[in-house]
Amino acid sequence: MILAKPKHSIKHVAIIMDGNGRWASMRAHPRVWGHVRGSGIVADIVEAADDAGVGALTMYAFSTENWCRPQTEVRVLFNLLHKFLKRERDRILKNNIRFKIMGDITNLPVSTKNLIAQLENESRLNTGLKLTFAFGYGGRSEITQAMNLFVKENPGRDVTEEELAKYLMIPDLGDVDLLIRTGGDHRISNFLLWQIAYAELYFTDTKWPDFSVVEFDEILDIVSKRERRFGAITSAPDLKSNIEQARTNKSLLRG
Repeated sequence: MILAKPKHSIKHVAIIMDGNGRWASMRAHPRVWGHVRGSGIVADIVEAADDAGVGALTMYAFSTENWCRPQTEVRVLFNLLHKFLKRERDRILKNNIRFKIMGDITNLPVSTKNLIAQLENESRLNTGLKLTFAFGYGGRSEITQAMNLFVKENPGRDVTEEELAKYLMIPDLGDVDLLIRTGGDHRISNFLLWQIAYAELYFTDTKWPDFSVVEFDEILDIVSKRERRFGAITSAPDLKSNIEQARTNKSLLRG
């Protein structure tokens, strides 16, 4: 018997997978050891997100600023992406997951770029979880690129939020509902700046190699219970009941 996936309001989760290097250093290992260990967590979280009924999962794998890291560390990150694509391809396709990369991948090895293109093409019609790796990605760069494309295609026209959103790297991902950052830092780090405008933020001290499905599910449960007002004072049903209660109290006082 196939169990129905639980329903909640969290449809797009974004994760900043931080703390790999510090996790390794605390154990007297090279920083790259943390990346290797952390890469093994990714598939578990993807599966957990899919099981929880999340519609989209966007994971920050490599930022534009990461190019400043030692070349040995950068090469390890490249190799880990390559291995993930080969190892998880069959499972991604079997589970109806759509895979995409957002960002600048021009400096990746040709073999890795070929694997990305192949998996993106093979999974393009899948209707399940939208799995996206942000690689060579920066939020400011994405917004700037979107604006330049709009101006080029619509000279002299004023841009609206709705129109600009169509020029983002992967428009159908939509807004982020929940942004999780592991590793203890409380920063956004130039990640999905447009998409997280009204996202709930959750920062955990757990470093990425120690992050687990149990903690991920707990975060989903905690955040799904938060009241998201999107700038309003309260939700419409609550506002209505508050007004009705105030009227009742007023009548009781008069009586």
